[in-house]
Amino acid sequence: MAAPSAARDHTARILRDVVFVDGVRTPFGKAGPTGLYAETRADDLIVRVIRELLRRHPELPPYRVDEVAIAATTQIGDQGLTIGRTAALLAGLPNTVPGFAIDRMCAGAMTAVTTVSSGIAFGAYDVAIAGGVEHMGRHPMGEGVDPNPRFLSERLVDASALVMGQTAENLHDRYLSITKDRADAFAAASQAKYNGALAAGKIDADLVSIATRSATRGYGLATADEPPRPGTSVTDLATLKTPFRPHGRVTAGNAAGLNDGATGCILAAEDVAEELGLPRAMRLVGYGFVGVEPEVMGVGPVPSTEKALRNTGLSIEDIGLFELNEAFAVQVLAFLDHFGIADDDPRVNPWGGAIAVGHPLASSGVRLMTQLARHFAERPDVRYGLTAMCIGIGMGGSVIWENPAYDGATS
Repeated sequence: MAAPSAARDHTARILRDVVFVDGVRTPFGKAGPTGLYAETRADDLIVRVIRELLRRHPELPPYRVDEVAIAATTQIGDQGLTIGRTAALLAGLPNTVPGFAIDRMCAGAMTAVTTVSSGIAFGAYDVAIAGGVEHMGRHPMGEGVDPNPRFLSERLVDASALVMGQTAENLHDRYLSITKDRADAFAAASQAKYNGALAAGKIDADLVSIATRSATRGYGLATADEPPRPGTSVTDLATLKTPFRPHGRVTAGNAAGLNDGATGCILAAEDVAEELGLPRAMRLVGYGFVGVEPEVMGVGPVPSTEKALRNTGLSIEDIGLFELNEAFAVQVLAFLDHFGIADDDPRVNPWGGAIAVGHPLASSGVRLMTQLARHFAERPDVRYGLTAMCIGIGMGGSVIWENPAYDGATS
C-alpha cells in the first residue's frame, strides 16, 4: 500500500476551543391577538436581536461573522425563506455573510449553537451568530404540517405522540411519584424565582427592547416579559383545568405557555475571541442529542445528558448549575428524580424557567445558555453547567459548558 501523500498531512485539523461570547433576547410575549407581538413580524424580532449583539460588541467587525444560523419550528411566512440568510441581510451584515435556517422543534436554537460550534471547532468558521425565533401567534405549532398517515396506520407512534400536552400526561403515568401537587409546587416556585430575579435586576441584561405596533393601540415598546404571573400560588394552580385529559395533571399553570420571541448569541473560536477582544462567557465542553419514545418525549433530557456526560468524561456530580427548559413541570421533575436531585435544589433554574417566562419553541435553547452565562459570571466557584431540554417527536438535547471565570473554589 502506498504511503499517504504529503498533501494529505496538511489536511489534519486540531480542534479549537469554542466560546459563548454573549447572548440576548427580546422580551417574550403571549401568543394571540392581544399579545405583545400580535402585529409584529417574526423576522423583525430576530433582526433586532442580531443588531443588538453587534451593537454590544463593536470590537467585532461585521465582516468577521462567518455564518448566521437561525432556527424556527414553523418555517413558513415571515419565519420562512431561509431566515438565517434573510435576517442577516435585514440586520445590516455584509452580503458576504451566509446564513441558513434550522429546525429541531424546541431545540432549534440549541442545535444552531452546536452546529456552528462544531464548524468553529473544525476550523470552518471563526465567528458565528446562532439563535432562534418563534411567533406562535402568527404561526401556531403544526401550521401547514401534513403528518404521514403511516405514523398512525402502522402504529409507528401512538396518536398522543403528536400532542405535546398529552405526552406530558403520559410521562405522569410513567412516573407515578410525580403528582399534580408536586408539579404545581414546582411551577409556583418557578414563578417566584423569576419574580425575585426580576426584582433584583438579574433579567434586564438579557433583554433588548423592541418596537411594536397595534392597529388599535398604536406604536409601543416591549421592554419586559409578558407571560410571568407574579404571586402565583399552589392554591391558584390547583383550580386550573386539565385540557389534555379529564382529571389529568397537566394544566396551563404547570406548563410553559404559547409564546412569541427571539434569541441570539455570538460564538467564536477562543483564540479568535482573544484576538478581537471579545469576552468569553462560557467555554463549550460537549453535547448530546438522543431519540426517545415520542409518546414520552419529556424524558429526552435524561439520556441526552447521560450521553453528554459520557462524551466528556464528566459525571452529574461535576455539574454545578442547571438550566433546564420547563416545557412541562413533570418533564423537569423526571430529570431531577433520575439524577437524584431535589425539586428545590438551588442549582436548578436559579432565576425560574419557561413556566414563568415562556417558551417560544425554537428560540428557548439560547435563553437557557444566556442565563447560564450570567450565572457563571456571578459564580466563580462553579466550573461546569448544563443546558438541557426535551424536544417534540421524542428527542432530548443537552449541552455542557465550562466557566472561564472558575477560580478553583469548591461549590
